[in-house]
Amino acid sequence: MNFLAHVYLSGKDIPLAVGNLIADRVNGKNFKNFSPEIQKGILLHRKIDHFTDHHADFKACVTKLFTTYRHYSRVIVDMYFDHYLAANWTQYHPQSLNEFSAEFYNTLAVYSETLPENIQKFTAALIRYNWFEAYGSVSGLQLILSQMEKRTRFPSKLGASTKELKENYTYFHTHFSHFMEDVIQYSNKEIKTL
Repeated sequence: MNFLAHVYLSGKDIPLAVGNLIADRVNGKNFKNFSPEIQKGILLHRKIDHFTDHHADFKACVTKLFTTYRHYSRVIVDMYFDHYLAANWTQYHPQSLNEFSAEFYNTLAVYSETLPENIQKFTAALIRYNWFEAYGSVSGLQLILSQMEKRTRFPSKLGASTKELKENYTYFHTHFSHFMEDVIQYSNKEIKTL
């Protein structure tokens, strides 16, 4: 799961969503440097990632890409799944994606002032380029993947990976749909334990 899905799975709890969003930029026990509410979001993110990595539908998608993209396959499937969530947003949320994104970005901008500088740069880019809505089109997803490719340490071919998405669109969508049913239930259960 990527940024949009992590925020979506946080429900209406904004500090939880902020922690869930920024978790990949918080190493190890450094999560304890944040407020208790944001800490919960970081921990939820880690639980969702663990659940995702071990889910049969996610693993099937990663396997399909692995020959070409190797260890970047997991990142690509995360991005594919955010694409399907954005493209089918009305099935999952009563608000339009445009309204949801605008409200979250406004709140995130306020929270960002209290976050470390590296995370502030990340949240500023997320808002400026409107990543949540960009995920909804294959061309928008390709643009984001191409930007990510410039920052990878090794050749990743991330920008070219929308080719497989287009060629196997129904295959990946079916796995995403099955996965989403399970991860929504899992996240709702885990939120109650935090």
